[in-house]
Amino acid sequence: MKQSKKKNKLSGEEQFNEYYEALFGGRWEILRNSLSKEADSRKYIVRAGCEPYFLDSASIRAAAALPLANAHNILDLCAAPGGKTLVLASLMNDDANLLSNERSFERKMRLDKVCATCLPPRIKERVRVINKDGAKLCLANENESFFDAILLDAPCSSERHVFNDRKYLDEWSPSRIKTLAIAQWSLLSSAWRMLKEGGFLLYSTCALNKTENDDIIRKLLKKFTEARLVEPKISNDISAFAEKLPEYEKTEFGAHILPDASGGAGPLYFSLLQKPAQTDENK
Repeated sequence: MKQSKKKNKLSGEEQFNEYYEALFGGRWEILRNSLSKEADSRKYIVRAGCEPYFLDSASIRAAAALPLANAHNILDLCAAPGGKTLVLASLMNDDANLLSNERSFERKMRLDKVCATCLPPRIKERVRVINKDGAKLCLANENESFFDAILLDAPCSSERHVFNDRKYLDEWSPSRIKTLAIAQWSLLSSAWRMLKEGGFLLYSTCALNKTENDDIIRKLLKKFTEARLVEPKISNDISAFAEKLPEYEKTEFGAHILPDASGGAGPLYFSLLQKPAQTDENK
């Protein structure tokens, strides 16, 4: 019996295809083929004289959806390698400050370098890079809401990377998704606790599956009933930094940019939430 089960066990690649075919149906073959093609990478230059940074156009689209008009204190909770930090830094007000956090020390060093070479001094002096566990960062603020705007680009399955790396594809299993979802929830609940009343939180991943996307947002809406979904429009003028950005497909609680329908951009899921200001009546 044991030998029979072992013989019939699906390989990592077979499990991968079976899992995502169940999610996307007949679309999966086209979507899977798009994952192996070159991503829609854009050159992002914050200011003339700074080094350019190349990142997926879907990442620019997501970061640009975080409203910054009234934001003075901004947090990029999982910031490395640094692309979205550059987008936020280039769009924030002149009196705003950005805290960019990265748990991994090695990735934090890369983030430091990106900020040093891709940001002009006048902006760089208002960007601080730290090396903390984002899931515990709310404790450092004594559970007090502190940030007007937070971007959480959470570590995720990154199926595009898995699909194009034989080692990771051979090792893939659905249990990886469940493990990541636990970590994502810890980060999101920490971020929510650090968000000021009236503030905005943008959650994003480069995952295809809903377990790491809509299901995480569903859990937040259930636990924090005051949370409100907001349509993720481009809330800043990005014409000086990027050309036309990809459109998204609506999901239950957010938006998804998928490479088969967006010229190679993505995958990129994002959902925008607001913590409404409490009135004296509902405090």
